[in-house]
Amino acid sequence: MGRWSEERVVSAAPDASSLAAARKLARQGPWSDTGSNDVLVWGKCQGSGKTPYQVSVDTAVPAYRCSCPSRKFPCKHALALLLLWSRGEAADGGAETAGFAREWAAQRAERATVRERRRSDQPADPAAQAKRLADRMALMDAGIDDFSRWLTDLVRTGLAAARAQPYAWWDGVAARLVDAQLPGLAEQVRAMGSEVHARTDWANHLLLRAGRWWAVTRAWRRRDTLTPAELADLRVAVGWAVPTAEIQGTEALPGPWLVLGAHRSDDGRLQQQRTWLRAPDGTVVVVLDFAAQSESLATPQLAGVLLDTTVARYPGSAPQRALFTSPAASLGMATDLGEGVGIQEALEAESAAVALSPWRERHPVLLGGVRVSPGGQGWLRDGSGAALPLVDAPLDSLLALTGGHPVDLFGELEEGRVRPLSAVIGGAVVTP
Repeated sequence: MGRWSEERVVSAAPDASSLAAARKLARQGPWSDTGSNDVLVWGKCQGSGKTPYQVSVDTAVPAYRCSCPSRKFPCKHALALLLLWSRGEAADGGAETAGFAREWAAQRAERATVRERRRSDQPADPAAQAKRLADRMALMDAGIDDFSRWLTDLVRTGLAAARAQPYAWWDGVAARLVDAQLPGLAEQVRAMGSEVHARTDWANHLLLRAGRWWAVTRAWRRRDTLTPAELADLRVAVGWAVPTAEIQGTEALPGPWLVLGAHRSDDGRLQQQRTWLRAPDGTVVVVLDFAAQSESLATPQLAGVLLDTTVARYPGSAPQRALFTSPAASLGMATDLGEGVGIQEALEAESAAVALSPWRERHPVLLGGVRVSPGGQGWLRDGSGAALPLVDAPLDSLLALTGGHPVDLFGELEEGRVRPLSAVIGGAVVTP
């Protein structure tokens, strides 16, 4: 692998604070036993404890490992090592691979071999496949019935009683859903165990979620009457994954695709990156990337860039999930994101989308001529006086960039709040 540039290292940082901490560590003092080869970069970084942290980076994937307790990937130690390596200040290419790095690489290679062997295995005969599907459906049916009874008890005893329950109560319900092959519902229930204590609007949030969960259980029992798009949305809601190989063989839509914005999230177990794209005909899709805590997410696409690539869409209602089916090449930057709508029109569009798929959590929205105003986490106001609160917004940055002037802003509309992802300012698309 060629040596990374410092810009590439910076783009791999999970957040600004990790990068700032890494720059302070990117010096010779705390480092020892550094080295690199065609794929790996490794080294030991002395922290506050007696034993230095062991840091390994696979630059081909990329993937990261550090013995520190940080839950960020890459952590500040991995970023600092890569900064040193990018400057040629550490990690001599002639050094013998450290034992800890060699062992980690061997484990990764073994897991990759197992995955490849599983993919290359001959598929089971149709009768065996049909039996496995029937067994899974029976397990899921039983899980939905159990979940329905739990929801009935939840409402009967009251939301306040649910809030008084320990986290183990929620985690136990989630564990039963996992056993029933319903991981999508399980993740939502597990998250609710924390959200009922962390959110000031916990009662409204729990009531909304409970309503969605109940709608899922009713729809599951009527799944034979649903359209293909409705059934696909329902499967996403319960966590029924669609193999990537099945999508790669479907029709590929050409570009150029405009990157409207992207967002990264991390729940402590899984990282997710959502990238919203729009085709010349107005079709909007979202590309989802996932990575475990020890892995690196795909490099994010820059908001406003035009990509020469093709995408294939997963089944479901619009906007559909998609994946890239060819390498993405930049065709330059756009000067705008298109024609935005007012807040009332955006809410009406969201209402129509919820009517089609009531368990969809977020909706893309391009608002035109909105002003950012302070107060709480911030607000967006349009020319008619309608307003929406912001969520996960860098309010100071937004206020500084917009200067109180109306701008076109793209974001995700979620539970009546907007998560800003990009804005058009001074004839350029910027990420706040």
